[in-house]
Amino acid sequence: MSSILAYDLGAGSGRAVVGRLNGNRIETEELHRFANDPVQVGDRLHWDILRLYHELKQGLLKAKHQGIEVASMGIDSWAVDFGMIGANGELLGNPYHYRDRHTDGAMERLLAEVSPASIFDRTGIQFLPFNSIFQLYALKKARSPLLREAQRFLMIPDLLRYFMTGEMASEFTNATTTQLYNPIDKQWDSQLLKWIGVSESLFGPIVQPGVLAGELRPSLMEELGVPAIPVYAVAEHDTGSAVAAVPALHRSFAYLSCGTWSLMGTEVDRPVITEQARELNFTNEGGVNGTFRLLKNIMGLWVLSETRREWEREGRIYSFPELIALASQAPAFATYIDPDDDLFLPPGNMPERIRSFCERTGQKAPSEPGELVRCILESLALKYRYVLELTEQLSGQRFDGLHMVGGGVQNTLLCQWTANALGRPVWAGPAEASAIGNLAVQWIARGELADIWEARRVIQGSFPISVYEPQDVEQWENAYGEYLRKTGLSKA
Repeated sequence: MSSILAYDLGAGSGRAVVGRLNGNRIETEELHRFANDPVQVGDRLHWDILRLYHELKQGLLKAKHQGIEVASMGIDSWAVDFGMIGANGELLGNPYHYRDRHTDGAMERLLAEVSPASIFDRTGIQFLPFNSIFQLYALKKARSPLLREAQRFLMIPDLLRYFMTGEMASEFTNATTTQLYNPIDKQWDSQLLKWIGVSESLFGPIVQPGVLAGELRPSLMEELGVPAIPVYAVAEHDTGSAVAAVPALHRSFAYLSCGTWSLMGTEVDRPVITEQARELNFTNEGGVNGTFRLLKNIMGLWVLSETRREWEREGRIYSFPELIALASQAPAFATYIDPDDDLFLPPGNMPERIRSFCERTGQKAPSEPGELVRCILESLALKYRYVLELTEQLSGQRFDGLHMVGGGVQNTLLCQWTANALGRPVWAGPAEASAIGNLAVQWIARGELADIWEARRVIQGSFPISVYEPQDVEQWENAYGEYLRKTGLSKA
């Protein structure tokens, strides 16, 4: 039984997970877990990329010290953010965090120059103010020295893979999230790059998940005392890896990857690039096997995490189980938010922003912690129903239930309320879907699993899946109509 290693980096933490394939069962072991804290320097918010690289090395050292011979490894992370490599092969500055304010107004300015239809028709990607296209446009308009000196653009997993191997390549699932990749031409879109004034020479070859992208560079092998481990380009967008791990047995399925962000959609063979998809602000991100993930980004548990962080700043410390217990005791269906309102995107005082949204929409603002948490979780569950129904419209499919994966499945109240809001069952698990999908792509590439469908069957048999049947359907049906009216989504 060989051991392989998945590095799974999220917006708040990262982990190194060892996977072993034992017949038709997957065994996983968390080898190393570490914080991923952004760093504020002056007015700028950065990722601490060299700290992340240090933590990847710690994962290899822990494997070595435990006598684990790592047969291969892969890295997945969040999307859209990137680093720039200079002429000497070194990193130019710390990558910006997607929540940094340097992109404020950039999307609106570019869309005043280039029509949204022109961009969507070339990419099929949802308009979000922090997409790579708008980050690069902002850098260009600010006359950033980064663009003057850069020789290569590398997204976060590509960059870390380059640190480890010395090889530079852009992986497909993450490249699509930039809003600079043309899925019809299957390459970086030269016209879009021309429109934002960025050189096409920055963008290197694009490789598919499962391609062998290099092996550990000699200097790293010497530093750590480890052998030449093969490094695969997996589905390097963490949602791409999470969807690869959805334990679906039928080709038509709906998924919700639930964490800091909630990403809901379905898997399709070809991107859905239509006027309706653009108007509904859906996206077509790359998947494994050349598929696409027709989905919509939803703000997700970021709103709850940032609410809890604000209370911690005030000296009020609550564990997540305590907050869930308080929410379950608070009055039902009292107030609603649209978690995707621009108000909730930046870091800051989230309880105050929730109250501001409620006052703006003619609702009584929640004040107690339980009321605020209940408002967030009920609103998320109801927004999931809204997006699932839009997904069905765009894909022409009807889904019997929802596969829910990611860390959010540990929030059993949210899982149950999601089933209630949908009026359909929710199949929750696995929680570590991104790491498991990362491992699965490596096993397929190594010839140990035949394809993604065999991988999904094995995943289903290896990890517990909790089933949530809908309850209190009539009350939730009434609440859904009220939610649409009070948030203004009924007019969308």
